[in-house]
Amino acid sequence: MTIIFESILPIFLLVLLGVWLRRTKLVDQGMWSGLEQFGYYFLFPALLFSTLAKADFTGMRADATAVATIGSVTLMSIALLLTWPLLRARAVSGATFTSIFQTATRWNGFMALAIAQKLYGAVGLSLTALVMTLIIIPINLYNVAVLVWFSGRSRGLGFFIFKILTNPLILSSAAGILLNLADIPIYAPVMTAIDMLATASLSLGLIMVGAGLKIADALKPGVPALFAVTLKLIVMPFLMVGASALLGIRGDALLVIAIGAAVPTAMNGYLLAKQMGGDAELYAAVATVQTAASFFTIPLVLAITGYVAAG
Repeated sequence: MTIIFESILPIFLLVLLGVWLRRTKLVDQGMWSGLEQFGYYFLFPALLFSTLAKADFTGMRADATAVATIGSVTLMSIALLLTWPLLRARAVSGATFTSIFQTATRWNGFMALAIAQKLYGAVGLSLTALVMTLIIIPINLYNVAVLVWFSGRSRGLGFFIFKILTNPLILSSAAGILLNLADIPIYAPVMTAIDMLATASLSLGLIMVGAGLKIADALKPGVPALFAVTLKLIVMPFLMVGASALLGIRGDALLVIAIGAAVPTAMNGYLLAKQMGGDAELYAAVATVQTAASFFTIPLVLAITGYVAAG
């Protein structure tokens, strides 16, 4: 467990650097909003495209991994939708529900890739890319649908389709998968430029995670925030690792799945909440609590999964 803790420590140090930079006057504070959008529209899509376009999925159990990961996210999504009448009866607004939903189902790809690379190198990146390939499109479909329906804005089919077709995470993932499966070569200088963006995205993305955290809002988290933290850091790893183990997935593949399940929510959902009428303040508070708690829960989840993976 000490090895796991020390392996993810650099990840959290970069997150803390982002927290510190956001609260000092060393950099122009006006840059963070633009940097968030730059990360959402370019850095993270470049990372997804580069990783998925070049990943070698040979020998990986894509079928069992698909059932376990997509099934777990879908089950969590259905369970959350079933809780909506109870939450509404307790005066939880639609906007608040969208942030509970997002923070319980999304996962921080920056952190997952960084931890997987640190622990397992190129194999970890490829395994994480496989998990990304399988669930990033369903996750974004579910979350965009919930935001469209519960935010109080337009619920038209055309608006929903537009949001799906223009989502940079979905577009970059689909493009990377397509080029990979079709074995379409990319002009080397163009791929090099994309790779350079992808390389910068890991460290810069972690710093942006820290910059987006709201420490003051998280000091006294309410019931909705604690509910979302419990779902993401405890229930989701239990569901996903349990389903994967039942399907016979073992070894590094199971550990990488555990990383994806155990990392806190993605900060790109905060930007999506701001753009689509969700509760962005709650999202930031939940992300803060999840990130702080995951510093302790990720090593625990990986340690427990290690025993299962070895069996």
